[in-house]
Amino acid sequence: MEIKPEIAERISKLEEKFRNSGQDMGSYLDGLLYDRYLSYWDYISVDTLLSLQKTNTHFPDETIFITYHQITELYFKLIIHEQKQIIENPTLTPSFFIEKLKRINRYFRILIDSFDVMIKGMEREQFLKFRMALLPASGFQSAQFRMIELYSTPLEHLVSADIRTDFSETNTLEELYENIYWKKGGIDLKTGEKTLTLRQFEKRYTPRFLRIANQVKENTIYHRYLGMAEEDRNNKDLIKAMRDLDVNVNINWLLMHMGAAYRYLSKDKSTIKATGGTNWKQFLPPGFQKISFFPNLWSKEEQEDWGKQWVNHTFNTEK
Repeated sequence: MEIKPEIAERISKLEEKFRNSGQDMGSYLDGLLYDRYLSYWDYISVDTLLSLQKTNTHFPDETIFITYHQITELYFKLIIHEQKQIIENPTLTPSFFIEKLKRINRYFRILIDSFDVMIKGMEREQFLKFRMALLPASGFQSAQFRMIELYSTPLEHLVSADIRTDFSETNTLEELYENIYWKKGGIDLKTGEKTLTLRQFEKRYTPRFLRIANQVKENTIYHRYLGMAEEDRNNKDLIKAMRDLDVNVNINWLLMHMGAAYRYLSKDKSTIKATGGTNWKQFLPPGFQKISFFPNLWSKEEQEDWGKQWVNHTFNTEK
C-alpha cells in the first residue's frame, strides 16, 4: 500500500521528535495500534461524575443542593486556573491580563446568574429538613473560594473591616491570617468561641492557606497590576475588568447568598442558624465586610458605600 506524501511527512516529523527525546517511535506506534478509540463518556468520566451526588437524606431536593455546590466548585477550579496564569506569567501584557480577567468574570457571572437554582429551585420545607443531616458542614468551608481571595489580593486587604486600619503589609502573614474577615463568620455570637465548623476548616486548610499566601506574597493579581507600567495600569479595559471582578466576587456573589439565606433562614422576623452555626447576617453582607481586592481602583465614596444600598433595602424591609 502506497503511503501518501502528507502522511510520510508527518511520520518523518514524528520520527525526528521521538529521536530528539530519546524515545523509540515504533513503541509509540504500537501503542496507537493497541489503544481504544476515545469516547465522550470515557474522556469526561461521565459515570464517575454522575456517581458523586451522594445525598444524606431521602428528600429529592437535596440532589439539587449537592449538585449545584459541586458545579460551583468546578467553576472555582477554572477561576483559580486562570488566576495562576496571570500570577505566573513572566511577561504579563494588558491584553493577556484582560483576557484572563474576562474569563474569570464570565465564570462568576454564570454562577451569579444561575444562583436562582439555590434561591428559588428548592422547596423551603425540604431544605429546612435535609439541612439538619448536613451538620456541621457549611458552604463557609469552601477552600477554593478562600484560595481565589488569596490569589487576588494581599492578606491585609482581607482583614476584618473594623480592625483593618490596624494592620498593614508590615505584619506577618500569620498575624494577618489570624485576623482575616471570614473567621468572624465562624464565631458563636453567644459564647464568642469558634464553632466546630471553623475549627474543622482551620485544622484542614490553615497550612495550605498560609503556604499559598507565602507563595504569592507581593505577587497576587493586585501586585501584578501595580507592577505594570503606568500606561498599562491606565488601560481602561483592564481597569474595567478588575473592577468587574471586585464587584462580582465581593458584592454580587455575596448578595446571591444573602438572597438564599433570607429565603430559607428568615421567617417572621426570626433567624434560623446556618448549618455550620455561622452568623450569616453579620458575615455575608458586603456592606459590613467591605472587602475589595483592588482598593486603589475605587473612590473613597465608593468604598464607603460598598454594597450599602442593597443592605439598607434588605434590612428596611425587615422592619
